[in-house]
Amino acid sequence: MEEFLSHFIASTGFIAMTWGQLIMLIVSCVLLYLGIAREFEPLLLVPIAFGMLLANLPMSGITDGPKDGLVGGLIYYLYEGVRLGIYPPLIFLGIGAMTDFGPLIANPWSLLLGAAAQLGIFIPFIAAYYLGFDLKACASIGIIGGADGPTAIYVTSRLKPELLGPVAIAAYSYMALVPLIQPPIMRGLTTKKERLVKMAQLREVSKAERVVFPIFVTILIGLLLPAAVTLVGSLMIGNLFRETGVTDRLSDTAQHALINILTIFLGVSVGSTASAERFLNPQTLMIIALGLFAFACGTAGGVFFGKIMYWVTGGKVNPLIGSAGVSAVPMAARVSQVVGSKEDPTNFLLMHAMGPNVAGVIGSAVAAGVFLSVLG
Repeated sequence: MEEFLSHFIASTGFIAMTWGQLIMLIVSCVLLYLGIAREFEPLLLVPIAFGMLLANLPMSGITDGPKDGLVGGLIYYLYEGVRLGIYPPLIFLGIGAMTDFGPLIANPWSLLLGAAAQLGIFIPFIAAYYLGFDLKACASIGIIGGADGPTAIYVTSRLKPELLGPVAIAAYSYMALVPLIQPPIMRGLTTKKERLVKMAQLREVSKAERVVFPIFVTILIGLLLPAAVTLVGSLMIGNLFRETGVTDRLSDTAQHALINILTIFLGVSVGSTASAERFLNPQTLMIIALGLFAFACGTAGGVFFGKIMYWVTGGKVNPLIGSAGVSAVPMAARVSQVVGSKEDPTNFLLMHAMGPNVAGVIGSAVAAGVFLSVLG
């Protein structure tokens, strides 16, 4: 009996737990609190945080690969979809099916706000280079600034797979924390007068425009940047399913069943990369810090260009919608609405912000295509 008890005690995780794992378990519980109690994008944050929790339970073997003739742990196999770049394009398909491109079609100048927000990719790319990272690592870090988790994973899996864990964690964590990170930057860069601007109602977009748009964009970007076709093409076919009027079943599957399954697989897999030994080291912490800098640059770039458009149009554009130029759809657009409505509850900016938001998705995919074309 004593030997049995001794073996049982030795087999428990309490004996094997390190201080690093304990810290990461606490971090995962904090993130779970933010996702559940504070409702900070729970569909992202809850699976990510729980994946982090699972990865830091000692001796579970849930993330271990196959060895000695034994199969690997569950998350090891789920993570193959991340490592091989399978999940990101399929996520884009679902995003396309869920997203209304009408606001962007109605106001094509929204593309400029989405383009300005891509400063959040290229400024950190340069900063990372001067901090000693090689160009492929710089691209993987910079793409975090697009606030687009699938794009960050796709680029990193092809350019710098060894950084996939910290990049994925940074990208998805900051996406989930959009409501916490963006508002202080938005308020700090705008005046009360600018935040109070009410914009004119958007024009009605015809069905023909909605159907032609994804086809046209796919052809244009496909010819200009072939490396971006996987992401842009997936986004656009999802949107085409939405808009044709004859593929409702496909659109429904992409919007609900497909994207929900992929969100679970991707979130848990990404969270599992934040094991103590991978996460608690100087390089990873630097990537996390650069990711936050990148996200702030993207938000600031969009707001600054929004201010330029405010001046050019004589006060007809609310600069707050520029913050939605990052790719976090529709979270960033909702934040623009929330910040604007705090100044004036009768001000409705959501649909105006969706234009730059959709442009940001396309812009981050184009930026990814540039990096893959030049560095891949």
